[in-house]
Amino acid sequence: MRSLLSQLLFFCFTVGPFLLAPCGIGLYGQQRFSFLDDEQNAFVQSELRRLTLRQKAGQMTQVAVDLVFEGPTYVLTVPPVLSDERVDRIVGELEIGSILNHPSRSYPSPIEYRLFIGELQAKAMETTGIPLLYGQDAIHGANYIGGATLYAQPLNLAASFNTELARELAGITAYEMKAASIPWNFSPAMDVGRNPAWPRTWESFGEDPYVNQQFGLAMLQGYQTDSLGSRTGVVACLKHFTGYGSPRSGRDRTPAYLPERQLREYYLPQFQTAIDSGALTVMANSGEVNGVPVHVSKYLLTEVLRDELGFEGLVVSDWQDVRYLYERHHVARDLKEAVKMSIDAGLDMSMTAVTTDFPEMVVELVQEGELTEARIDTSVARILAVKVAMGLYEEHLWDPADFPDFGSDKFARKAMQSAEESIVLLKNDGLLLPVKPEQRVLLVGPTADNMRSLNGGWTYSWQGDEADTYLEEFNTIREALEREFPDRLTYVEGASFDTLRNADEAVTAAADADVIVLCVGELSYTEDVGNINSLVLPDAQRRLFNRLNETGKPIALIMNAGRPRLMSKMANRSQAVIFAGYPGPHGGDALAAILSGRVNPSGRLPLTYPRQPNALLTYDHKYTEELNGNYNPLFDFGAGISYTDFTYSELNLSSRVLNPNDTLEVSVRVTNEGDRAGKHSVLLFTSDLVASVTPSVLRLRKFTKLHLEPGEYRDITFALTPADVSFIGLGNLPVTEPGTFRVTVGNLTEEFDFEE
Repeated sequence: MRSLLSQLLFFCFTVGPFLLAPCGIGLYGQQRFSFLDDEQNAFVQSELRRLTLRQKAGQMTQVAVDLVFEGPTYVLTVPPVLSDERVDRIVGELEIGSILNHPSRSYPSPIEYRLFIGELQAKAMETTGIPLLYGQDAIHGANYIGGATLYAQPLNLAASFNTELARELAGITAYEMKAASIPWNFSPAMDVGRNPAWPRTWESFGEDPYVNQQFGLAMLQGYQTDSLGSRTGVVACLKHFTGYGSPRSGRDRTPAYLPERQLREYYLPQFQTAIDSGALTVMANSGEVNGVPVHVSKYLLTEVLRDELGFEGLVVSDWQDVRYLYERHHVARDLKEAVKMSIDAGLDMSMTAVTTDFPEMVVELVQEGELTEARIDTSVARILAVKVAMGLYEEHLWDPADFPDFGSDKFARKAMQSAEESIVLLKNDGLLLPVKPEQRVLLVGPTADNMRSLNGGWTYSWQGDEADTYLEEFNTIREALEREFPDRLTYVEGASFDTLRNADEAVTAAADADVIVLCVGELSYTEDVGNINSLVLPDAQRRLFNRLNETGKPIALIMNAGRPRLMSKMANRSQAVIFAGYPGPHGGDALAAILSGRVNPSGRLPLTYPRQPNALLTYDHKYTEELNGNYNPLFDFGAGISYTDFTYSELNLSSRVLNPNDTLEVSVRVTNEGDRAGKHSVLLFTSDLVASVTPSVLRLRKFTKLHLEPGEYRDITFALTPADVSFIGLGNLPVTEPGTFRVTVGNLTEEFDFEE
């Protein structure tokens, strides 16, 4: 980049100012970005000086790629065909600076992406001389790129408790996005899913802020690799800042009510860690917090995100959310007022999606004196700084031939590992599983023979409803079990998702079976399409279970879902229970391998599985919430068993006293006392026994994952600092108070005192 920047700076500082003066320089922002060097910072300022107000407004706008292709929006021609007229308007006339998504009804190969992105980039360089910033939602692989590697969804990755695997998978996604010349990924989502009914629970890393922090950090590192502008890295986008995962109604894009202390305890730490680790883009929460839509919350977007957390990069809206300020939230009279409010609050780029009036509103607001050009320059500087940091001025197209591992078997093995390690065995009475070599299996249920229930949303379409078409080469649970148990598997659907059918046939087939594998749950969905009024499974699925249970044959219940759909009565009467979540395209094969015993399950729940509809407490609840047996989940946070026996012993603390500048080492011995090799996640919790703010019963503070052979043991050591056991105190600031703390690892506990 040095040589290119040097040439551009020479032009801007010598000839450029004289040529560009008629365009109007305006009051440009003089901020300096710590993630750029002096030359790069100077270049950003020179770019601001040469841009017109109209061009700056274009840089602040992001539109869906549908707007540059032939055909109506969302129903483009197949194969997609670029429209010269639309390209001229969007990238030429309006000088839009960012594009997102994929041509609707089409999933191009890396070669096809390079061709059309190349034309768009050429037009951008011809008009503004600024490369486009192209982004996609690639949350479990580069899911809009034909032939890319898809893997387990984020909630499943959290269930693996394997952050190194998450980092590697994110690196695969970055590599495959770059092969298609796409450098920006709208991931990771670190929303902390605290309401289990929320339809984006499966896009989060579960209910715990520390798990979200660690997996968000791992994914960020995997996406961005060792350095910004890396050939195989992309820029991550943290989302959705903040409080999105805790709507009171459990429905998407609805209000959250979060006291300041709760906001800082659960919803800011993971963002702080990622920002400190180099995150350059953030997407705003589509909902509202305490009655204020986040897109107009200067408190959250400027005072907290910028001033407190130190974020320097660009803040982008979610899909059409500026328009929704007056269409849905009713805090603005019209689009112009919504644009002014969002920019005043701290928004830098509007994902206008399929409309193009945002930049016109920006220009009008400045001309009318409602916004200053200096404020516009502040946002444009951030956008340009990110583009410079990414190296887009020097290289904004990549040759797919330079990415020979795209869609490779090597990557597929990692995807398979994500499925295997994320599936959670919750119950195995009488050691029903693994299925014995001589046993006959009856497979029943609506999630048994489709790819949608293995993959969830953002899988070849927003809702994942095209997964069965585009993932035909992979095995459904039925297809995988037919290969795993040849000549001893019978399949009967038994019920659709909400209609009982073929139940009599299933009951008849059970007479010849030794084990019934019943697959229940959900199809794919996300966002408001996935809103539900009850976590209870549809009646048809419960009736099917009852019919099969009456046969007296043992049942292995498998839940494929993006959230903990209630199954208490079914789980209590099943001999084995598995939460499979959305394990990805390899999920059918992974489940088959677990059922047969070729793979030893190692997943653990990253959320609390509720027993009753109105009992939705998280594991880190308060003491009063468990009085009189009020806290009684079906399965606890961290639940998950194996086909072997892992035991804990010799829990030791390096000291019984922790001082402000000390580190306390906690060691424990983990032993595989069974006859199978296996992986196991070790979770360390602490309890603050007395505090000025009522403490949680438990808080997860550390975890690690290990592999042990039969009879093998390993001594694990965790390091705790005072910050690790801090909480948000009465002054709404982090504090560690003197007192006694309990450390819990498995069934072992020890105590220490913190002294100032």
